[in-house]
Amino acid sequence: MDEQALMGLNTNADACYRQRALAYFEQLKESLDGWEVCAEALAKGVYSDDHVKFFCFQVLEHQIKFRHGTLAAAQQQLIRETLMKWLQAQLMNVHPEKPFIRNKAAQVLALTFVMEYLTLWPKFFFDILNLVGLNLNGVDIYLRTLMAVDAEVVDRDILHSPEETRRNILIKDTMREQCIPALVESWFQILQTYQHTHSELTCQCLEVVGAYVSWIDLNLIANDRFVNLLLSHMSMEELREEACDCLFEIVNKGMEPVDKTKLVESLCQVLQSAGFFNIEQEEDVDFLAKFSRLVNGMGQSLVLSWTKLSKTGDAKVSAETLRAVEGKVPLMLQLLIHEDDDISANIVGFCYDYLHVLKQLPALSEQQKSNVEAIMLAVMNKLKYDDEYNFENEGEDEAMFVEYRKQLKMLLDRLAQVSPELLLEAVHRVFSATMQNWQTVQFMEVEVAIRLLYMLGEALPASHGAHFSGDTTKTSTLQSMMRTLISCGVSEYQHSSVTLEFFETVVRYDKFFLVEPQHIPSVLMAFLDHRGLRHSSPKVRSRVAYLFSRFIKTLHKHMNAFIEDILSRIQDLLELAPPENGFPAPLSSDDQLFMFETAGVLIVNGESPAERKQALMRSLLTPLMEAFRMLLAKLPQEAGEERQAVLADCLSHAVGFARINRLAARDTSLSSLSSSISSSSIPPPPHNQLRRRSECNQVSPFLQEIFMPLVMAIFEVLSRPAEENDQTAALEKQMLRRSYFSFIQTIASSGMNEVMASQGAENIERVLFTIIQGAVDFPDPIAQKTCFIILSRLVELWGGKDGLVGFPDFIYKHIVPACFMAPLKPTFDLSDAQTVLTLSECTLTLHMIHLKRGPECIQFLQEYLPSLQVSAEITQVSDTHLLPSGFKHRISLQPVKIKVQFNFRKLTHY
Repeated sequence: MDEQALMGLNTNADACYRQRALAYFEQLKESLDGWEVCAEALAKGVYSDDHVKFFCFQVLEHQIKFRHGTLAAAQQQLIRETLMKWLQAQLMNVHPEKPFIRNKAAQVLALTFVMEYLTLWPKFFFDILNLVGLNLNGVDIYLRTLMAVDAEVVDRDILHSPEETRRNILIKDTMREQCIPALVESWFQILQTYQHTHSELTCQCLEVVGAYVSWIDLNLIANDRFVNLLLSHMSMEELREEACDCLFEIVNKGMEPVDKTKLVESLCQVLQSAGFFNIEQEEDVDFLAKFSRLVNGMGQSLVLSWTKLSKTGDAKVSAETLRAVEGKVPLMLQLLIHEDDDISANIVGFCYDYLHVLKQLPALSEQQKSNVEAIMLAVMNKLKYDDEYNFENEGEDEAMFVEYRKQLKMLLDRLAQVSPELLLEAVHRVFSATMQNWQTVQFMEVEVAIRLLYMLGEALPASHGAHFSGDTTKTSTLQSMMRTLISCGVSEYQHSSVTLEFFETVVRYDKFFLVEPQHIPSVLMAFLDHRGLRHSSPKVRSRVAYLFSRFIKTLHKHMNAFIEDILSRIQDLLELAPPENGFPAPLSSDDQLFMFETAGVLIVNGESPAERKQALMRSLLTPLMEAFRMLLAKLPQEAGEERQAVLADCLSHAVGFARINRLAARDTSLSSLSSSISSSSIPPPPHNQLRRRSECNQVSPFLQEIFMPLVMAIFEVLSRPAEENDQTAALEKQMLRRSYFSFIQTIASSGMNEVMASQGAENIERVLFTIIQGAVDFPDPIAQKTCFIILSRLVELWGGKDGLVGFPDFIYKHIVPACFMAPLKPTFDLSDAQTVLTLSECTLTLHMIHLKRGPECIQFLQEYLPSLQVSAEITQVSDTHLLPSGFKHRISLQPVKIKVQFNFRKLTHY
């Protein structure tokens, strides 16, 4: 081997040596027999340097992964011999290889296994077991290899091609038949041999058992000798956490409901007899977090069994399973209320599922009602912040608590579904008791009391926020709490969390002030003084600016008496002033946008004469105009680029402020006034100073870089599972999906199509498929319309002879079918105006395809339309049918069907 090139593998090597090492690595990878040098070095232990060993394994890995099928039989045999010789050498080593070497060796062994097990090396595991026996170093590499095989063959988080998936299924089937019993026996021997002397190795073995138990015969593991061994590990401090994880995987294995219930019950009995249910005596919180996860798994498994059994109609067995579920509730409550949030969070899933069971029962027993109340009290208690929460500099711990709170909110919502009356009564009791003594109560008690009132707004939903009409018990209780919140003085509490929760709750229940408008003045003062917009915390001021805007929009009809007072109080907050000497303005530019919008809404919707409104609007915008001119004159005088950028941003925001108020000004006189101020009185800023970042040729490279990370983040959010009846989550996903399609439309329509074209074929295809899916599969006509606009634009850009390679095939395979499948969907409601617009965009897409592809499109349609099972007359498509005028459609609504007739085809919905 090139010794000088190998010197570049050392982390301390200089750049030229590292570059030479990289070139040598590429040379060996591409060489047909260069890898054999590395194989020989590994088999004979030529090199002692760890980086060289790793290098050799990398070269070998490349050959196996990409060239194994082209190797001669002798070369494949050489790979097997190399690996076994290297493994044999490890048995004699006094000091084992570094972990990263062992992991790489395990990956190479696993790759070889995947390539050769079904054909060339069926005795793979038997050969390894015969070689390593119970040798400490050998067992370590054997276990690492098993985990690497799991990653290659079983791990569901790793994407595989259909061919790889079929291969992996065949590998698992063959392993079950040939070697799994021997592997399980080896695990038992390893656990028994090393449990007292080598805890790290024992934990490795437990991890292997947990990984494989999901797809092997459970009887090999769920038997007396194995379970007793695992339970003994539960009592060993260094093994107990991994043993818990292993038991969790056993419990989590898919089984018939009756068998699963028996397994869980027998395991629970053994754990209870061994004293593991006495959690108040346990001080190891890390172990309890694992144990809580195990109990959660057992509880959810029982609930799933009950769900399946209750559908089969076997009342007796179903009742027994329900009793088993109920038997775990006391332990669940102990874990839920535990002071450690990780322990509590791990049991929330079982708690949620248990409440779902109670929701389905015709009536609750007294014990079940007691359980519901206990869960309710636990949730209310666990919602509280602790003393260590850092409100000014929120880090990872704070983010984890916020997520935990979201889980608790889901429990509260489910509690409301089980017993809304009980929840309302409990919240009222806690809220009233806390508000009576808020001056002497800790902030976390006050905050959570208000938070519970806020959360009722979603837990007890009302149409369009109408919480104060309908059910008298609910409305009177909510009104009473709102009255108390406003009048008790808690808005003066000196903690930002309480202040924010006060304003959030006031705005959530803004309809309350339509019922009791006498409370508006006191709330307005809270918004405007030191409690709100003048608060010492920038975070509070920022949030209050937004909430104040929402409050005013809802109640603008009740603001007439306060308009001029409000405008005078917020005047200084509307000043256009860049940060001076490092001191920030009271509100950020974004916050000021909300304030200008608020001012505009107040003026426009007031009952003053038009002349007075004009005067108020002029007094609002004139200072803005004067500050703009001053800053514009100052801009060329600034030498520093950073300072110029600050002034340019400030000027840019000024234009935004003026435009916001122009949008707010609905009547003609105010609109023209605001427009004149924003367009004429304020001269437009120099483009090269204000909007450099918006120039297409500079934005495009940035968008190309962030496009796929942004798209992947959106995909990840959209793919997250949500509660079936969670309307808020569904709406949020719908709005995100619409925003995503609008984003793609903007890129496609603004001359920046190279942003998408530069992403590579695979990524482009992924994005295109999401657009097809949005056009066809989601019953959202607004999103569908946007998708067809995108498709039409992309056909225009890429559908011609000089367009994107492969795009014409995509047109015929996916875009043309989408234009027909979307209207054929039962959810395509032609009585909806947006759907009619979608249909229009759909037809224009077909027209654009014809423009770009010509007669080829006609020929394809004549072949494709018969597959839709339409009449022969409809399949006779000509050029004239695909002209824009040919797409005028007639819609006739009949009691049982909707017909959509185009000149070139008729499609019927039944």
